[in-house]
Amino acid sequence: MKILVVGGGGREHAICWKLSKSPSVKKIYAAPGNAGIGTIAECVDLAIDDLAGLADCVEKNKIDLTVVGPELPLTLGIVDEFESRGLKIFGPSKEAALIEGSKAFAKEFMQKHHIPTASFRIFSEHFEALDFIKSASYPLVLKADGLAAGKGAVICKNVEEAGETVEKIMVQKVFGAAGLKLVVEEFMEGEEVTVMAFTDGKNIVPMVPSQDHKQIYEGDKGPNTGGMGAYAPANIITARLLKTVCEEILEPTVRGLASENRTYKGVLYCGLMVTGRGVKVLEYNCRFGDPETQVVLPLLETDLAEVFNNIADGYLNIDEIDWSEKSAVTVVLASEGYPGEYETNKAIEGLDSVKADTELVFHAGTRFEKGRFLTGGGRVLNATAFGEGIKAAITNVYQLVGKINFDGMYYRQDIGWRAQNRIGLY
Repeated sequence: MKILVVGGGGREHAICWKLSKSPSVKKIYAAPGNAGIGTIAECVDLAIDDLAGLADCVEKNKIDLTVVGPELPLTLGIVDEFESRGLKIFGPSKEAALIEGSKAFAKEFMQKHHIPTASFRIFSEHFEALDFIKSASYPLVLKADGLAAGKGAVICKNVEEAGETVEKIMVQKVFGAAGLKLVVEEFMEGEEVTVMAFTDGKNIVPMVPSQDHKQIYEGDKGPNTGGMGAYAPANIITARLLKTVCEEILEPTVRGLASENRTYKGVLYCGLMVTGRGVKVLEYNCRFGDPETQVVLPLLETDLAEVFNNIADGYLNIDEIDWSEKSAVTVVLASEGYPGEYETNKAIEGLDSVKADTELVFHAGTRFEKGRFLTGGGRVLNATAFGEGIKAAITNVYQLVGKINFDGMYYRQDIGWRAQNRIGLY
């Protein structure tokens, strides 16, 4: 097969890397890709929202399958565009992708289909939201309705913070059109975890549970980012709890979407909160998570190209997906100043010392110039390593991080800390 991967971050590098291991894959294209992806795929200079251009590229190059990484093209309807041309593509339709594209839709969907989540209110007028927050109990969670690059949710401790957040989202439009509606949720006490699943719209196969670290500083302090690291498997999700997640969340979600003529094919991402009253949904994503993909896919022992191809054809063989019993950890190496302003074009050193068999470095924001890799984004690299258990994986990943350097490199030094606490290693 010839495969096109849409996207240009660490998640897409991990997808391309895993596809490159498949004997059924002849060539990989990436649009737009990045410098790291360019070492294993042909990068095509097309924007992820150029749906017609991407489809034209597939037709021109006789590409057999397209895999979509980011949420934007999915919510814009890339699957509908491709299928209207008879092109095979992995991902949910525009109507199904609304489960991520609109938090208001997702909350009302969960309420309708009895899927556990936090209680909520939805507002289209800022003055109505301001009236509500004056008498609400705190803390509260305020969320922009639309896509906000993972930064549209704000935990407010009091009415003053909530008022400022309403102003920023609905009046100042700091997230643009994503703030036309506001979702106000109760704050849930507990621990966040991610469960992604493959689905063909009927059958569901959960992946290894993982845990992201969203805040910029150690101990989960500071502002949210796109993710500073992750590990898998997340040991807070036992086999028994995963069965509950499948029965009470994943299966009802896929069934509910199908009942609304929104048949969902692709990866269903569930951001969950493990509370004292059970597991509840924080958010849905209509694609692989980032950086969760960078630890989950390396643990997949089944041919990923075959999984993608079968799902695109509408058939997922639930008996043929196997996972390694090892642990994996990824640490995001970021530019100084991220998630705020940061500088780029810093030379990256040490990549030539990475052990190909046991260490992985996925490029998130890089470019290649005059024989050198340079920084090109806020999140620059994802250093990933494995181990027989979480402790060994953490030790190995920070040894890998120690080999790499660029001016202003910043990373969290506590990725996996909750897993270590749970098994009494601190």
